[in-house]
Amino acid sequence: MNRLYIFLLFVLLVSQYKSSAQGKQISETGIRHSFLVSGKFTALIGEDNAVIWKAPGYARDGMVLENGNILLSINNEAREYKKNSTEIIWSYKMDSRNKELGTVNRLPNGNTLVIERGPLPRLLEINEDGKIKVNVPLIPETKNDHMQTRMARKLPNGNYIVPHLLAFKVKEYSPEGKVVRELKTDLEELGGKEARNWPFTAILLPNKNLLVNLTNGNKTVEFNPEGKVAWRCDNSHIDDLFHDPCGGQRLSNGNTIICSYGQRDGKKAKIFEITQDKKIVWEYIDPKVSAHEVHILTTNGKPEKPALR
Repeated sequence: MNRLYIFLLFVLLVSQYKSSAQGKQISETGIRHSFLVSGKFTALIGEDNAVIWKAPGYARDGMVLENGNILLSINNEAREYKKNSTEIIWSYKMDSRNKELGTVNRLPNGNTLVIERGPLPRLLEINEDGKIKVNVPLIPETKNDHMQTRMARKLPNGNYIVPHLLAFKVKEYSPEGKVVRELKTDLEELGGKEARNWPFTAILLPNKNLLVNLTNGNKTVEFNPEGKVAWRCDNSHIDDLFHDPCGGQRLSNGNTIICSYGQRDGKKAKIFEITQDKKIVWEYIDPKVSAHEVHILTTNGKPEKPALR
């Protein structure tokens, strides 16, 4: 029994004794998730909706590590919080010349992937001693600091996938900083630039497709390796749940989790789960939540592995 499984069992047990339910989960088939939500309310939520852990601030990105610690991009720092506490046991503060720290993701090699936005847009790998081991200059095609990038991730081939909002592109960078592939999100069949299909997430799937949430475009699209649309879902397929979709995750059953970050109606889903047939099978509703990113941990007591997010 590995450490992550032990921790997830702990989450399920402890949630029964923590603070009262924060929101509510709705599913006709009885789906229940535990998850970390990042946003203005950043917290670990149990399958019973109890708040297991709450962060001291607004987080842009985050994940629960195998040892139960929580890694966040918060207050323009990458911080690792000790399990069940707000004690910071590791941190990295961005270069003072930059404006925002976005992505934070712990890699299999132990390094932490971060993105800095500003005059020196760059992707970094930081080791456990806080030293920069990889430094990739980025080409966001805009001087708007806040709109340069969103959720970057490292690929199995050693390259990095980076969404660039105002460039309408998801770019694949080599560790040397060369752009080796560009996937365009302003395709005519998706509405062109007028649709404002700004890419936020870019999740590599087992079939080598990329799952991309397009924020102002209010749609989720799966692109094949050549950049062609393989699957899409938007508000023409479902009941107006897409409101600035930001973070997301592909579950082991093939369903997709989507954060509706711009949803301001407290009676509608802030996070929802959709099948490949474009049916909503799970919703999380909470007027206090603005879901910027999510990490689903369990589904009805079973760990969600691997976490494709």
